[in-house]
Amino acid sequence: MPQRELRSLTVQCPSTPRGAQLARRHAVRWMGERGHPSASDVSCAVALVVGELAANAVQHGRIPGRDFGLRLVLDPAAGMLRVEVADAASTKRLPTAAPSSCPEGESGRGLLLVDALAVRWGSAPRSPVGKTVWAELRLES
Repeated sequence: MPQRELRSLTVQCPSTPRGAQLARRHAVRWMGERGHPSASDVSCAVALVVGELAANAVQHGRIPGRDFGLRLVLDPAAGMLRVEVADAASTKRLPTAAPSSCPEGESGRGLLLVDALAVRWGSAPRSPVGKTVWAELRLES
């Protein structure tokens, strides 16, 4: 059976708002190098998902002195991209569903966006510490 060709990007970013912005820029540039220009629907969806997951890692998963990790895995044969954001905080509850948000609220919509854009998403504990929140997005044909 032939092996699938998987392509991946792995970067560490500082657990700061600037780090979340850098993660999003890395993802958009990497997608562009794989034929999905920054203005394409796929690249825009990836930018939103990476931005939201990275912002959550900075806001809710930050441990002073520890970076967060971004990993993108592209599976062209399946037409899927997996986005993973890992942080060092293991004491926080893992997200299991997009929260319902008050329309007038100033926050709480990030995972709603991820839920709308992703085929599926979830989270898992990370060894030895921390958690990984992931989302899988379908690539356009």
